[in-house]
Amino acid sequence: MIAALTVATALAAGPARAGHGAGGLVPSYSAEHLKRMLDAGEAVVLVDVRPARDHRAARLPGARSIPLADLERRLGEIPRQGRVIVYGDSIVEASEAHDVLHGRGFRNVGVLEEGFRGWVRLGLPVTRP
Repeated sequence: MIAALTVATALAAGPARAGHGAGGLVPSYSAEHLKRMLDAGEAVVLVDVRPARDHRAARLPGARSIPLADLERRLGEIPRQGRVIVYGDSIVEASEAHDVLHGRGFRNVGVLEEGFRGWVRLGLPVTRP
């Protein structure tokens, strides 16, 4: 019983699903799951890989901007411990970012399934200037 509870707890805290990327399985989080994590105060670093102008216009609350084009040279800004979730307009950009990070040894990175567009479409909160 204790082992079953431990497994259930671990699964509840982890990503909703996993897809495939060049680096193997890509942990992915649904927008609803990420919103619950943020509401619960879980420590999550959000990395917006869209162009900086898009990030300035609107972003997930608390997200930092590291455009996909700059990712390789800004690796030092991403923690190697704790949970990191990357997002772009869609899962395609986030998966590319995941593959870059995974290739550089990051094993703590997941992606937002719906991307920023999906987050907005669901009416979830965004930060605007």
